[in-house]
Formats: sequence, structure tokens, C-alpha cells
Amino acid sequence: MSPVRQSFRGKELKPSESLKIDAFSMRIADIEGVELDRLHALSLSVGWPHRAEDWQFLRETGHGFVALDEIGRVLGSAMWFEHGPDFATVGMVITSPRLQTLGAAQWLMQRVFDKIPQRDLRLNATRAARRLYLSLDFQPEKTVYQCQGIARVPTTESPAEAPGDIRILDASDIPATIALDAAGFGVKRPALIERLFAHSVGYGLFDGNKLTAFALCRPFGRGHVVGPVVAESDADAVAILRPHVADHSGTFLRVDTHMDSGEFAAFLSHAAMPVFDTVLTMSLGKRLADFAARGEASPKTYALASQTLG
Repeated sequence: MSPVRQSFRGKELKPSESLKIDAFSMRIADIEGVELDRLHALSLSVGWPHRAEDWQFLRETGHGFVALDEIGRVLGSAMWFEHGPDFATVGMVITSPRLQTLGAAQWLMQRVFDKIPQRDLRLNATRAARRLYLSLDFQPEKTVYQCQGIARVPTTESPAEAPGDIRILDASDIPATIALDAAGFGVKRPALIERLFAHSVGYGLFDGNKLTAFALCRPFGRGHVVGPVVAESDADAVAILRPHVADHSGTFLRVDTHMDSGEFAAFLSHAAMPVFDTVLTMSLGKRLADFAARGEASPKTYALASQTLG
């Protein structure tokens, strides 16, 4: 039997390959005025693990915009985190799946640029967003390895004796932690470190009274995230990461690191935190090398505070 075909005034009708069913415009709003459950729904729509509590932490730490449609639905977001007058990190640049090819993310980024002009910027780009950031003159830097899993203390190796004393950090250690983080990250971030302390458990490695390495761990996403981790060597970084792994053995733990080889990367694998995904650190203005400390014994950032915060 032949299919029935519709006709109008003797002309055969052929259905269109597409149908425009709505048209809408977006408006900008401050992220502070948006309910957390709506922000949480946005990140869920793109498969990001952020809880409402993680959004709240970021709002307390930085600034941002959301894109709203005519009835107030959150269709996009972008945030920035200022560290001094010359540098900021950018993150939480999200557009709902229906808008990802319509220029919404670039529109949001231009608003961020308007708020923080003439600054060196750094962000971590997903594969889907790299073309956007390249079009905005961000330059590729290093791969970030998102390592995660149900953590366990490695049993295949005997832990080396810690090259110093390891203890839990307290408020009196904040100034030393800020200074060490600045040496590793390349920019002083006092407000961020103080806020992280309020939400984290930290372990520090001490040579006498001098803090030589630290690792902070806080609730995030599906479990906990360890970061920042700052140390002068792989051995020191492993030494201060190990107690966090022991504390959270049998639960979900995440570490975001630029390290793709060496003792620290091997420890993550042995601790049941293999590479799950990657993003790309990108810079606008000064490059990572311009911020790096000089010398073999200089502190290095072994794990980021998060992909959003750097």
C-alpha cells in the first residue's frame, strides 16, 4: 500500500526537515540572586558533579553571571575568582545543552572580560569548550588529569619515612600555608586559602617549625577532593596525600593534577584513583611558566584546589 500523502490545492506537501518551535532571548543576572537548586540543575544538565553546597562555596569565593530566559530558567553561567589586581581564574562556564552551539558561552565570557579587563586569566577547559577559548585568544598550557575512585591505601609498597613531621593543620598555620601556596601557584591567594581552611582538613609536613608541604581535603561532588597539594618533591607530596587517602579509604576521593608521571602520579594509581578524564589548562596573558618558581627545590602545585579554582 502506498503511503498517504497530504496535498493542498492539488500540490503535494512535503514535510520540512526542521521546525522552529520557540524563540527566546536571554538576559544577564548576578549569580548571587539565583536559587541554589536552579544552579545545581544547570550543572546536572551537563553531567558535572557539583552539589548545591559546592555552588554556594564558589559563590562565597568569587563572582559570576547567569543567563536567564524570559521565564527565569537558568540557561548558562560563568564565574571568576580574583587574586590581587592583576590575576583571576575563570570557571563554571556552563551552557545548557540546547544552547551550546548558539554562542551563549561566548556571550557570557564577554561579560566576564568586561568585569575584569587587563588581567592575566587562567582556566581549565573541557574538550568541548577548547575551540571557544582558542577563539578568545587563550593559549594551551598543560593537561589536568582528573584522578578519582574509591580510595584505598596502597598495599603494594612500603611507605617511605616522611622527611619531616606530619600533623593536622590549624588556624595558626594559615599564614604559612598562604605563603607556600603562593610559591607553588605563582599568585598569592589569601582569601581563597582562608576559605578553604574553613571547609577542609589539612595535613602539613614540617621541618622543625617550617611548613614545607601541605594538602587540604574537603567535601565535594560525589565524596571528597584533595587540593591544593603543594610540595617541593614527589616524596613530600605523597607523604601529605597518604593520610587523606587513609582517612577516606573505602569512599570516593578525587585529585586534579598536572602530574602525568613520577612518584605522585604512580601513588594515585596505586591508591585506586586512576585517570577518569582530562581538561586543559589555558592562559590569557602571562603563561604558566611566567608564574613558576625557579629552582629544583622550589614548591610546586601537585594538585589543584579544583578545576574551577585552579
